[in-house]
Amino acid sequence: MKVLKFGGTSVGDADRIRQLVAIVQAEHVWDARLVVVVSAMAGVTNRLLEAAAAAVRGNVAAIADAHAELRRRHVEALRQLVPDDAERRALTVELDALLDRFARIGEGIALVGELPPRAQDFVAGLGERLSARLVAAALRQAGIGATPFDADRLIITDDTFGAAVPDLAATALATRARLLPALDAGQVPVVTGFIGATPEGIPTTLGRGGSDYSAGILGAALEAEAVVIWTDADGFMTADPRLVPTAQVLAEISYTEAGELAYYGAKVLHPKTLLPLIPKAIPLYIKNSFRPQAPGTRVSATTGEWRADIKSVTSINRLALITVAGRGMLGIPGIAAKTFAAVAAAGVNVLLISQSSSENNLCLMVEAGDAGRTRTALHKALAVEFHHGCVERVDVLQPVAIVAVVGAGMRGRPGIAARIFSAVAAADVNVIAIAQGSSEINISFVVREDASAHAVRAIHEQFGLGAA
Repeated sequence: MKVLKFGGTSVGDADRIRQLVAIVQAEHVWDARLVVVVSAMAGVTNRLLEAAAAAVRGNVAAIADAHAELRRRHVEALRQLVPDDAERRALTVELDALLDRFARIGEGIALVGELPPRAQDFVAGLGERLSARLVAAALRQAGIGATPFDADRLIITDDTFGAAVPDLAATALATRARLLPALDAGQVPVVTGFIGATPEGIPTTLGRGGSDYSAGILGAALEAEAVVIWTDADGFMTADPRLVPTAQVLAEISYTEAGELAYYGAKVLHPKTLLPLIPKAIPLYIKNSFRPQAPGTRVSATTGEWRADIKSVTSINRLALITVAGRGMLGIPGIAAKTFAAVAAAGVNVLLISQSSSENNLCLMVEAGDAGRTRTALHKALAVEFHHGCVERVDVLQPVAIVAVVGAGMRGRPGIAARIFSAVAAADVNVIAIAQGSSEINISFVVREDASAHAVRAIHEQFGLGAA
């Protein structure tokens, strides 16, 4: 059994869905027990959330406009994919019912001027519900029995709306109870990615990009042979090819390497996707739905053969460096704890941490849009420390970027850091802060945003990662 996940560009219109069907047909020849997980059509989730946000401001017409636009787009794809009039009419009724519910919720949002988290999660997950029905219909037209399943009946989560945490044990029970009978009956379940539900059945979402995570969760629940992420990239690469034209696809990397790359800017995989797969040693493959013949990348417990000490150089832009500084911080317990508690309470994700050995400053990286509220939260939380002079200032430096160098071959090899920073210095790039974990497979550092591409190219060249 395999779980095949298709992203938004892979279900973007009728032509892309036909390519999806061709991929599933090819897989079906070798293994009839397949589960397909789909994202919303490209751009649909953003369109839904933009309309809901406009409704909060009283613009109810934005809901009607989004309703009309999304109906037109999905009905047109349905018209091209399903020639049978009776089935097309029945499916149009299903699509209209979902879109009409969105319209009613949108009118309620405009009336009260508020978008509750649970309502936002329903709106955000609507695109997946629409695309799952289109894809299942297209598969049936190709002679493959297929049934759409909404994942709010399969993936059981807590009530952290917008970034729900799955209960893997409960999810395994629900998933096996509902999907295994369909698989045993020769059906291909087409499951909505991104969404789940609380034990009470209230819809939730797993966070943006969470359809990948859905595939990992379902793969683990069903103990699949493999999970395949079909996307618009050939796989994990030695660098972003837009920055480094000679970048190569990595044929095989480890779970740990993939997790580091996904976290630090590689857009081919949601960082949490691997978490449920690792304990069961289920391999994951990244494949390009636009070039299905390309070999892609295999992600597993092994690192694979590779000629260099590092595997990839990646970067994240549009960040801010927050520095908590003060000469009185030395030897004062609890300042770090207060700092991180304040940031967590503000709902801000910290991407990197660095502290000087003198303990005079503590640095953390956040997204640029979170910089203002992070600084405010820290001033409030450290008010006593400011009063006593232990903390003197909270500085914000932006725009900055994180450059991450990843590879299991770095572990235990002297001189890797020297080569990295020599290359960066030769490119005339200043390093602002540095962090390295004890695993030794990732060295991350902070540079000004306009220098990040230069740093990536210099390191890529230094380690000879480009195509021969």
